[in-house]
Amino acid sequence: MKKLFIASTSTVHGKGYLEYILPQLSVFFSGINEVLFIPYARPSGLTHDEYTSRAQLGFEKINIKLKGIHEYKNPIDAVNNAKAIFTGGGNTFLLLKQLYDHKLISAIKNVVENGTPYFGTSAGSNIIGVTIQNTNDMPIIYPPSFKSLGLINFNLNPHYLDPDTNSTHMGETRETRINEYHTINKTPVLGLREGSWLHVEGNKIILKGDLNARLFRQNKPAVELPPETDFSFLM
Repeated sequence: MKKLFIASTSTVHGKGYLEYILPQLSVFFSGINEVLFIPYARPSGLTHDEYTSRAQLGFEKINIKLKGIHEYKNPIDAVNNAKAIFTGGGNTFLLLKQLYDHKLISAIKNVVENGTPYFGTSAGSNIIGVTIQNTNDMPIIYPPSFKSLGLINFNLNPHYLDPDTNSTHMGETRETRINEYHTINKTPVLGLREGSWLHVEGNKIILKGDLNARLFRQNKPAVELPPETDFSFLM
């Protein structure tokens, strides 16, 4: 049975890396002492080693060791043998390109669908959806396809922001862009605000945290849904 922890972000304002969800992560990874880390999104150009070291600082607080997938000779074997997987944030296009290059899409999907716990933040959450077409990232590199893991039947927009009514900026909002996406595409999109996450067990998907999420569907008005909403109806 699938077991996923899908967070909008790794860090919220005023707190350290993963600090706001460490108690929940400790429960999620109960009985697991080592997690396979996928650093391919490389935020701000960090090396894979640098990113792994940064992520390890958060996991040390719950007594879990991270080992980067780049440290293995065979990344597919690393995924197949992992006790759990964490994919960090950064650039979603770069992340997906690397997953395709290393032939990891089907490998990750297979192990997660068969029970390997998966934790994602930001870009690592974007790839859980049907495609990455609702990421906020710039396309700095071109993956072979926008199709991603498809572990849920909708797309995510992590870091979802509401319009700032006090701003002088009159440009496009996240809502505008998602509505534009739905002029052509049918896949539902969930705007996941900072500090929120999805807890997935099998086909049951529960919104966690203190904030509402915003659900967009083609030809329907966007709706605000509160914490503890079950999104299984989208599966």
